[in-house]
Amino acid sequence: MPHFRLAALAACLVLSACSARAPRPAEPAARTVVLVSIDAFRADYLSNDATPHLARIAREGTHAAWMNPSYPSLTFPNHYTLATGLRPDHHGVIHNRMSDSGIGDFAVADRKAVDDTRWWGGEPIWVTAEKQGVRSASWAWPGSSAAIGGVRPSRWVAYDESVPPARRIDDVLSWLDAPQAQRPRLVAVYFEQLDKAGHDHGPESPQVRSTLRELDAVIGRLHDGLAARGMLDSTDLIVVSDHGMATVPPNHTISVEQMIAPSIATVVSDGQSIGVQPLPGFEREAETRLLGPHAQYDCYRREDLPARWHYGTNPRVPPIVCQMHEGWDALYPKKLATKPNVTRGSHGFDPALPSMRALFVARGPSFVPGATLPAFDNVDVYPLLARLLGIDAAPNDGDIAPLLPALREPASIGNAAPEH
Repeated sequence: MPHFRLAALAACLVLSACSARAPRPAEPAARTVVLVSIDAFRADYLSNDATPHLARIAREGTHAAWMNPSYPSLTFPNHYTLATGLRPDHHGVIHNRMSDSGIGDFAVADRKAVDDTRWWGGEPIWVTAEKQGVRSASWAWPGSSAAIGGVRPSRWVAYDESVPPARRIDDVLSWLDAPQAQRPRLVAVYFEQLDKAGHDHGPESPQVRSTLRELDAVIGRLHDGLAARGMLDSTDLIVVSDHGMATVPPNHTISVEQMIAPSIATVVSDGQSIGVQPLPGFEREAETRLLGPHAQYDCYRREDLPARWHYGTNPRVPPIVCQMHEGWDALYPKKLATKPNVTRGSHGFDPALPSMRALFVARGPSFVPGATLPAFDNVDVYPLLARLLGIDAAPNDGDIAPLLPALREPASIGNAAPEH
């Protein structure tokens, strides 16, 4: 009997030692979300020929038929909508150029105004994340250089057009090389080059095709950089745009003074969504001259704007808004004088137009490979980001329901396709 007990004890000790030496199952790495914006990437630019790396991401993951921009279909309002899930009418960045009696004037080229936190309402995703202990980083995403609610991303770079796209991606990858305690789990990066090519030469131009190839190669650089680091299976990569681009033919630009004389009203914003502030005592005359349909535009009182635009309640929206018809611009006289009379491109037109449709593609452990989504509104991106990061969303206008068919069940997240 004693020999049996000794043998049993020895067996237990061996099993205990083996158990002690056996490695514990590795805990799944916390997912990283990389959000890329290619300004003015029209949804129909996506193709195997023109954008092979983006097409690969769409095949490996999910893409939408298109994404609907918010009104007005301009850069700053829509980038901040993507970040907050709020319509421009609710977050307050109602145009690329606007005025506020308590703050002054805002223009996207005015760095002081852009960094003034008073313009930025709502709570962008990087603030939501930082407040809940999730590190974030931004390469020039509009709004991220302002301390919104006193918070900026843990790492951020202000907009600098002199920095080439490849170097921006190298910065992003270097951030992801940081030790885990310092590594951001949310990274946002912005590219403006396609928007510039479209404005200068038109959406069907060789310059746009060349810029598409350049930026697609940069997306491939990011994809391959994640693969080389063994991060594809733990990173949700999302590529979006803010709006599309429409052709503006020669002789399709007018002066805002052809619409309303400066002795009657101040034109607060030019371009495609024209904000008009009648001078005191000239309100009725301004309405008589502007309200209703015109050959190149339609004008509305702000309270009578189409309901589908979700626009007009914010006090920064001027009393009269004129929407240019597709393919027409209305510019300040000084700006008009600098525009060559050639085919160009513009956005800011009715978001329902096919030319304004935006891009959405995504791949990663959270997304069903090969899924195609019907079109959805860009306010829905914010609740998606919050879900992917596992954080509580701030109040927003979005709805994650349209994206649920493209998301894996929580139990299956982590069983991603092998890296390529």
